[in-house]
Parts: sequence; C-alpha cells; structure tokens
Amino acid sequence: MTDIDWTRLPPLTALRAFEATARLESFSAAARSLNVTHAAVAQQVRALEDHLQLALVRRDSRGMTATPEGARLAAALGEAFRKIQEGVDEVRATEDAAPLKISLTPAFAENWLMPRLGSFWATHPEIELALIPSTALADLRAGGYDMAIRYGSGAWPGLEAELLTSTRFVVVGTPELTGDPRPGSFAELTRFTWLTAQDSPEQALWAESTGLSWTRVRATSFPTTGLSLAATRAGYGLSIQPITLVEDDLRAGRLAALFEQESLGLGYHIVTRPGHRPPRLRAFIGWLRQAAGPQAGI
Repeated sequence: MTDIDWTRLPPLTALRAFEATARLESFSAAARSLNVTHAAVAQQVRALEDHLQLALVRRDSRGMTATPEGARLAAALGEAFRKIQEGVDEVRATEDAAPLKISLTPAFAENWLMPRLGSFWATHPEIELALIPSTALADLRAGGYDMAIRYGSGAWPGLEAELLTSTRFVVVGTPELTGDPRPGSFAELTRFTWLTAQDSPEQALWAESTGLSWTRVRATSFPTTGLSLAATRAGYGLSIQPITLVEDDLRAGRLAALFEQESLGLGYHIVTRPGHRPPRLRAFIGWLRQAAGPQAGI
C-alpha cells in the first residue's frame, strides 16, 4: 500500500465542499447537503482553487458548472468518498453484529441479572451479550468492553457512571450458631468466624463501610458467594449476603438476620466510556433502568 503524503492534500473540508458543489451545481444546494451556510461553501471552494491554482467551477448566467479540471477532480472525490462511506458502513455493520461485551461482578450476574435477563432477550432477541464476570476492575477501553456494572461509589476517573440500584446487605448466621439471646450489637458479632467470598468485592466494600476489617476477625475465604452461603447455612460462621439471596432462609428460620445497614453512597453503577453509546448499548441500558425500577435493590 502506497503511503499518503498528507502535506500535498488540500483540507478535507474544502474537498468535501467542492465535491458537493460540483455534483449539485449550486453553492446553495451544497450548503443544504452539508448543513452549513452558502458563504461557508463558497469560501471553501475559493480556498481550494487558490490552493491548486486552478479554476474548478464556472459561474455564468445559466448557473454553475465544473470546469474540465474540476469535473475530473469531482469524479475522483466522489469515488473516494463513496469508498470511505462503504468502509465506515462495513465497520458499523461488524460492530452491530458483535455481542455487547459487558464486565460485571459474579455476584451481581448470579443474583440480580440472571433472574431478570429473560425479559431483555424476549424484547431484544437480536442483541447478543457477552457477559464477562470478574472481580477485577476491567479496563473498558483496552479490553474492548462496551460497558461494566461495578459496585462502589461511582467515582471512577475517566469514565461515566450512573447509579443503577442501591444495595441492601445483611449479616446472617444460623440460630443454632448465634444462640439465644442473639448478639445485641455489631461489636458482639466479631467473636464469630466470618465466611467471605472471593467473587464478591461488594462484601469487602460493604464491610469496610461498617468498620469491619477481615484482618481483625477469624475469617475463612471461599471462591464463590454460593459456597460462602452454603457454609453459612451449615452453621460454620457468619457471612454478609445480599438480602434478596437469603429472604427464603430468613422466612423459614434457617438463618437469622443479625445486622443490616444500607451502605450510604455505595451501589451498582452502569459504567461506560465517554461518548460510547451505540444504539444496541442504549437499548440494553434502557432495559437495565426499567428492570431496576425505583426500588429494585439486590
């Protein structure tokens, strides 16, 4: 492929204005086509003629036509601009066909998104999703992600964050483990073993917001939220769980709620790169907002 010597080319705005003028044979029609003023188009065409030291259009009482040199240039520009448009359309078509790549925490994927996702596919069967569960904060630009759903305060520099849903966590344990009477304060809970989940950075952030440090209590780590909950149900210790995940256990008396606190300023956020909102992503974000609703906590 031959390298382009950009220093030899006139400004693209001037080439675009001339191509439209020659094709439509009118400054006014070209201005409407390009959504600029008549004067701006005329100025760009005159600047191009000065740059090339050639007359490109001929003005007479019957209107405006391209000179022979102008006609040759207009034909070449028309073909070049059509190739550019074809290339852009091809890239857009490829992007539209690719799945939306979404980074999110495993706990959110399992406990909030999966139970609701069927309604999105029912209304948007044409949009494919590539869900990438991870506890790491993915680099959206370097990783080619369309968006992320992150838990925290929403302060991620260089990214746009919108609160999707607040979060209610509760400390739970079996009644047999905690005994009767149950601990009356959060401080009393620190004497128990705590069961943590490696796939839930939400737990650690919520614990930190309450003043609990894993380094100051006995803690056993499990790879997933599901395993930490199974160990809690077995009576091996206490754990922090999304309240929606343990509602049935609480109603049945298998687990007891020992401490609950809304984490002020923390929640799940829709996170995107600035300016990156293609139509398919806007559709998914719109569905997320609708699914969350005003009180749809996890």
